[in-house]
Formats: sequence, structure tokens, C-alpha cells
Amino acid sequence: MSCITTGCCARYKFLPAVVCVDSRTKAIGVRDYDLPATLSSGQAFRWRKQGSSWVGIVHGRWARLTPSDSEIIAETAEDVENWQWLTNYLQTDVDLREVLETFPRDPAMHSAVAACHGLRLLRQDPWECLASFILSSTKQIAQIQQIVSLLSQRFGEPIVSGERHEPAWAFPGPERLADTTEEALRGCKMGFRAPFLLSAARAVAEGKLDLKHVDGLPLQSARAELLKLKGVGEKVSNCVLLFAFGRQDAFPVDVWVAKALRDLYFARRKRSLKQLQAFAAAHFGPNAGYAQQYLFHYVRTKGDGRTSR
Repeated sequence: MSCITTGCCARYKFLPAVVCVDSRTKAIGVRDYDLPATLSSGQAFRWRKQGSSWVGIVHGRWARLTPSDSEIIAETAEDVENWQWLTNYLQTDVDLREVLETFPRDPAMHSAVAACHGLRLLRQDPWECLASFILSSTKQIAQIQQIVSLLSQRFGEPIVSGERHEPAWAFPGPERLADTTEEALRGCKMGFRAPFLLSAARAVAEGKLDLKHVDGLPLQSARAELLKLKGVGEKVSNCVLLFAFGRQDAFPVDVWVAKALRDLYFARRKRSLKQLQAFAAAHFGPNAGYAQQYLFHYVRTKGDGRTSR
């Protein structure tokens, strides 16, 4: 193990003065970062809590994350030279205070921020994010996690996991799933979603949908490309735009976000989905997607925890 003294601690007080690193462990300095809320807030489905840590798979790597007030201790099962794959996924460089300052100053948003302060958005692999949210339709978060886990176990490549930890698998790529059958996918408990996932995998594998190209398009054009896929509606497309491509102006509206908007902003007055989407686009500013995640997690944690995504 080597100890590296950082030269920027006076400027970034949230970074520890000394970061002790070996080839499988990294201390990532953070400020205003609630890791448990972030990993359990319904934007990613490959994390499990184990004691004070969280174990999951990121870009085909096994990782264990242990949070504290000023840092996240990251551990992997194999040597790592460059940790950017993880810091980019966790979005640790984002200044949360700047994001929160763009939120509307209304009682509902104030309550959501107070209850969920430190909640962050992740930056996920586009294919895994797309596939996972196709599988999320009408499912509770725990059920989505189970489907994604089964899918990875049956079709993903095995990866090295930490000592005394269960075997782990990478999320299967579109080429692998494109070669399977709807019946085989249904064996992963995804039900009617199987043909949608298979169709999406084949579209990506055959180049009919280029996710890198989608990333470079204006928001409306990017959404239109995703909407061409069977099983992808406004909510799923906006989830992919927000959680994979970082489009902060994408605002997913599912049944829980719609409920939050109606209850918190319209006192249960009737509003159509299109009216709610128009309100969100006008009200929540340049980081509307971030605000959406705060509202979603706020109404979820106030309920019974079984929220559908």
C-alpha cells in the first residue's frame, strides 16, 4: 500500500489530506454525498447492502463501496490502475450545491431536499440502463433487481468477486441477448417484457440503434430514437436520457412522480400526464431530472418502500 498526499486539500476541503491507496482500494473524497440513498433510489439495480457497505457491479467490475462523511472507500477484486470508471459512474466531481441552487424554491422541493440531501445521480452504461428500464415496467424495485440478477447470471460473463463473496456476473451485452430466444428470457421472470428486451438487443446489435449516436443528439431527437423501440415509452426513454446520458433536462414521470406532482403541487386536482410533463419542463429548471429523483425518492421513503420504478 502507498500513501499519497493530495495537493489540493486547501481548495477542496472535503478531500482527505492523505489518501491511502493500494491497487485494489481507493479512498474517494466526497462532500454532500449520500451513498445509501443514491444506490437505493431506483436508478440502478445491481447494488446490495452488506453491513455498512454496498456490493455491486459497475462496467463489468465487482466493487464494494463503504461510505463515511468525507469519503467513499472503494474496493475491487482485481488490480486497478485508473479509477475513472468508478468516479465517473458515481459522479463524485459534481458540485451538489450548484445543482440544488437551480431547484425551484417551493415548499415541496424544500421538503424533498431536506429529507434526501446528498442524493446523487449516477452515470450508467447506456445499454445496461436501457435494458434495465425496459424490464422495470410495472415492477417494484426489488423485483427489477431479481430479474436483472437472473439475466446476468444466465447470460452474462462471470467476473472475479471479492473473497468470501458470492459469484458475480457482468450484465450481458446486446449481442449475447440478441442470440437468445424469447422463451429463454422469460425464464428470468421478466414475463411480457421478454420480447421488448429481445427486440432492443437485436436493434442495438444490428446497428439499427446506435447508442453513441443517440448520446450526441439534441434531447428531442435522442428521445425520438429511443421511442422507436418496442416497449420504450416516455418514462423509459427519459430514464435512459437522464441516468445514462446525463441529460439533466429529461424528467421521467412514472406513477409515483405523477402522484408526487399532483399531491405536492396541485392538491390532487386532475392533471393529465401531458400537463404534468409540461409543468415539469417549465418549473424545475436546467436540472429538472435531478429534481425528479429527489421527488421520487422522497415519496418512496415516505411510503412503504415497495415503489415501482
